[in-house]
Amino acid sequence: MAELKLAVRLDSLGLPLKRGLDVAARLGVRGVELNARGEVHPEALSETGLRHLRKMLEDRNLSVAALRFQTRRGYENPQDLQRRVEATKSAMSLAYKLGAPAVINSIGYVSDDKDDPRYNTLQAVIEDLGRFGARVGAFLAAETGAESGETLSEILGESEDGFVAVAFNPGQLIVNRHSVLDAVRVLKDRIVVVCATDGVVDLAAGRGIRVPIGEGTADFPQILATLEDSDFRGPVIVGRSDATLAELDQGVQYLTNL
Repeated sequence: MAELKLAVRLDSLGLPLKRGLDVAARLGVRGVELNARGEVHPEALSETGLRHLRKMLEDRNLSVAALRFQTRRGYENPQDLQRRVEATKSAMSLAYKLGAPAVINSIGYVSDDKDDPRYNTLQAVIEDLGRFGARVGAFLAAETGAESGETLSEILGESEDGFVAVAFNPGQLIVNRHSVLDAVRVLKDRIVVVCATDGVVDLAAGRGIRVPIGEGTADFPQILATLEDSDFRGPVIVGRSDATLAELDQGVQYLTNL
């Protein structure tokens, strides 16, 4: 297996940008996931700010593994949809300028009924963002978890002219009681980034629980071996929104030891 391109989710640290980059560098990773709704919002980052950010990254031998642009509503929801789509496109343009391959977001609710107007709306947005990604050079990466891998693969595969990638998040799949290995097999040709999280199902409580990497049921050796078959060379990003520094360090060490 090729050496993993490890990165950390910077907003999990809850630190100002510069201090967060310092911590990431000390953890020994090669990249960071930045929050495009926070420290590097496309509407707030000027060209001067962009140059300054690139310099801070360069000084610490870090790259931008991905941008996260988590919208409050999915792309199937018609409320403020056009504004949401345009904001996503701005994040994709910023990702390209920062050398990141993808913008991570959940695409929203995927209806089982293909005649449902929400399904058709979602399909149209996926087509639009897929074409935009091909033009701008950075793709939207649909984060796994809310639906099964098969369901996500089906709707993404309906786009003929555009390409929407996948951010593979095994922890979220486990929490929502979907098969991780089935999902990675069916989605592997679209996966451009792995959000390395873990989870377990609490049978007594009847729900999934997020846990540190290596303490759950995500089979990372098998996941990475399956991706290796598809020549995956993308970043593997450690961290959840509520992860601690100790958990980040543990996750980096766990994946390094693989």
